[in-house]
Amino acid sequence: MSQPKIFVTRLIPEEGLALLRAACQVDVWEGELPPPREILLQRLRGVDGVLSLLTDRMDAEAMDAAGAQLRVISNYAVGYDNVDVPAATARGIPVGNTPGILTETTADFAFALLMAAARRVVEADAYVRAGRWQTWGPKLLLGVDIHGATLGLVGFGRIGQAVARRARGFGMRILYFDPHVPPQSAPEDC
Repeated sequence: MSQPKIFVTRLIPEEGLALLRAACQVDVWEGELPPPREILLQRLRGVDGVLSLLTDRMDAEAMDAAGAQLRVISNYAVGYDNVDVPAATARGIPVGNTPGILTETTADFAFALLMAAARRVVEADAYVRAGRWQTWGPKLLLGVDIHGATLGLVGFGRIGQAVARRARGFGMRILYFDPHVPPQSAPEDC
């Protein structure tokens, strides 16, 4: 029996490719940018599955280009806005994605940006690189404390709650707005 043919629309970590290669014939677009539409449609011809990224429009045209044997679309992203789910459903093609996989990573990044802004890290880096630093001064690039500050979050889904957990470690007061999260379901300190 021949191995299923999979097209991966962008270079992903080698560990993922190794898993695919163990069971499938894998074709990978290795460009830094997404494949141009014409190339995407060509490379989809005859595949059994596609591992797409959020930058790849997987619509009826793409599914038709792949052919009737297309059995699965897996989106290497939390969402699936780039996939025409009704078109896939009409063709009996299941669509997968990776919900929740980036929750903690995104919260880390958001908190890193918050800390960098509060402590003027980017400005201080530019100041030093420009050769302007001569000595320490009590008000030089002082920034503000985040400990004890109030953090306002718009949205209190998985990522908002993960940011709030980090903020608690800094003794921050947490306020949020989310029309989908009733106040009684939020942690006591929010």
